[in-house]
Amino acid sequence: MSNENELDIRPVPPAKRHPMIFEWFDKLQPGEGFVLINDHDPKPLFYQFQAERTGTFGWDYLESGPETWRVRISRS
Repeated sequence: MSNENELDIRPVPPAKRHPMIFEWFDKLQPGEGFVLINDHDPKPLFYQFQAERTGTFGWDYLESGPETWRVRISRS
């Protein structure tokens, strides 16, 4: 596994967060990933991934609040 990038979306306006995350994801090669840093549980994002990228992603919580959530999102 190579060094992974971190995408801290906390300072990003909410309306721009999901498009930015999917832009990062779509640039990944299979086996690559990044760590998403957020100020709340990104469960709605998980459901969007399930709907729009079915079977192509991995989702692993690294930290689950209460102030910071870190999720490794990978491409399979």
